[in-house]
Formats: sequence, C-alpha cells, structure tokens
Amino acid sequence: MAVVQRSEFALALNQIASERGVDPSVVLETMKCAILAAFRKDNTVSDEDLEKYSVELNENTGETRILTEGRDVTPPGFGRIAAQTAKQVLLQKIREREKDAIIEEYSKRVGTIANGMILRFIGPAIVVDIGKAEAVISPADKIQNEQYFLNKKMPVYIKAIDEERREIMVSRTDPGLIEGLLRREVPEVNSGSVTVKKVVREPGNRAKIAVYSEQSGIDPVGSCVGQKGVRIQAVIDALDGLEKIDVIQWSPDPVKFITNALSPAKNLNVEVDLETKTAKVTAPREELPLIIGREGQNVRLASKLTEYNIDVEGEEAPQEVTQGTEEQSDKVLEDIKESRVKGESEKVMEDESKEEKKPRAKKSKKTEPEKK
Repeated sequence: MAVVQRSEFALALNQIASERGVDPSVVLETMKCAILAAFRKDNTVSDEDLEKYSVELNENTGETRILTEGRDVTPPGFGRIAAQTAKQVLLQKIREREKDAIIEEYSKRVGTIANGMILRFIGPAIVVDIGKAEAVISPADKIQNEQYFLNKKMPVYIKAIDEERREIMVSRTDPGLIEGLLRREVPEVNSGSVTVKKVVREPGNRAKIAVYSEQSGIDPVGSCVGQKGVRIQAVIDALDGLEKIDVIQWSPDPVKFITNALSPAKNLNVEVDLETKTAKVTAPREELPLIIGREGQNVRLASKLTEYNIDVEGEEAPQEVTQGTEEQSDKVLEDIKESRVKGESEKVMEDESKEEKKPRAKKSKKTEPEKK
C-alpha cells in the first residue's frame, strides 16, 4: 500500500486548526474569503460582480485559482501585496473563528463554576481569566464587602453569554455559585444522592440552603456540613469567609419546612394558608430575636426560601400571670426604693452623730487645762 505524503500546506493547515481549536474546513473557507478580499483590493470589482467570483483552493498543495463563470482570471503573479492582505484577513478571520469556538464551548458550560484569576480592572468591572477565555464580572455581580486585587484566585459562576459584546459574564453573587461549590465539596451532592432544592442568599452576609435526600440512611444536612463542619467551611472560605451559611432540610410539608427555615429558633407554632401563600408564626418572646435575625435577615431569607410571606408574632402570656408578675415586680421595686431610702437616712444620721461627737470631744480637751 502506497504511503501518501502530506504536503507542507496540509500540515500547516492542520496545525493551525489544532492550535486554534477550529475545524480545518473552517480555516479553508476563511482562506478563500481572504484571497477573494485580496483580489478585490488589487482589482476593481463591484459588490454585485463579486458574487460571480469564486476561489478554488487545493487542500494538499495550496494552489489557488480565482474563477468567474468557469473562467480562470487569476492575475499573473498574484503579488506580494495580495498575499500580505490575504494573510492579515486570514489571521483576523481565524481569531474570530477561534473566539466563536470558545464562546460556543463556554455557552455549554453556563450554569457551572470555574476557577478564575483577576487580570485587570475596567472601571467598576473586573476581567478574570477562566482558562481558555477571559470573562467579565459586572458591578452588580460583585460582593460589595469583598476585596478584589490583581492575581486574586477565586471561583466564579458562569452566568451568561453576552451575544452583542461577545463576552462571557460571570458572577460572585449568584446563588448558583454556592450550589456549584457544594457539588465540588460534597460527593453526595455531586452523585445525586443529596439534592439541593433551593439556595437563597444575601451576598456577603448570609445564605440558606434547602437540601433533601430520598435515599434512606443518608442525612442530607450532615452530608453537606461534614465532620466538624469541614465541607461547609470550605464553601464559606471560597466566599472569602464573608457569609454565614445555614443548611436546612427540605420537607414537602410547608409547616415543617417553614419551621426548619427559621432555625435556630425553637418552640414555633406555624399556621399556613396555602391559597394566599402566607404563614403566621407565633413564638415565645425570647425567641423573636433569633427568628427575625439582624435587621430582619433570618425571616427575610426564610420567606424567600419557602416562598411564603411569613408574619411573626410573640406569644402573649396569661393575664393573671402577667398581673401577678407586674404586682410582684412593683412590690420588689418599692421594697428596693424603701430599703435605699432607709439606708440613706440611717447613713446620714450616723454621719451627723459622728460629726457632733468629734467637735465636743475636742472642746473638752481644750477646756480642761483652763480649769486647773
């Protein structure tokens, strides 16, 4: 069997295609367009007549012919200028095809996370290196209380592809970032044994994650937290340690789910209206700070997680008990006041008596020698 030796042109063609990550046929088509553009530059051809011209390119030898209506109109010695023009157009087209291939590849990865490194700042936006391409973090996708600096490495969430600007948009604030980090750190989540039902967060402050498992013998919350909190701590560290993350067990029962979502508060009484999607929660007054959280953060995140409008009220103690306690407290206050008044009056009397005794003793001592 004869061995077909490939020409230098074919080898170079395949090398360019492999380096740029594009198909060889795409490179050939680009070269034809570049050669036709070079021919048009050296020869006056209108846009209407340009459609009549075509380029014939040999894939093995690289020999080129320009045809119009079946006739060969290739100028003699196509010229160095034409070749240089073809080269410039070719490089430009290859870059565009290369970018198209990268955009197409990352469009399939939308909704996943990637490791990024900050390359530069463009105003309030940040450009990060995510491997084969550069991506942009818009101001809205930055954690406000996070510090950003050159060469900082951090995971980012591939949010979308901006078709107009041909840019890959990534985020540090999207809830999908936490879910992707959980898939990376928790094998049960990655394998599907534990399902992440929903993630809500206030970036840079707090987040809540609802997890569930249908397999018996698997604790979804324990799997995500890990031994001594190692797994969830790795997720927190990836967010610069800025967010407190609550892992909650999801339940199809809205009452139980709302109760879990308002943790760490206890002794809650939940009444749910399924039609209006509202929930009334009553709890002891000492539990209200835990339910509401700092600036209402806990109840606000719980409402987003459960998709219920949650109204929190404190339990009222029985009237007799409150009256008794009020009377007791008033009596105690009166006793304290009386004891303070008595103590102060006794102290004043003692001080006055001491002051009266001291001068009299001194006068008696002085008058004794005069009598003698």
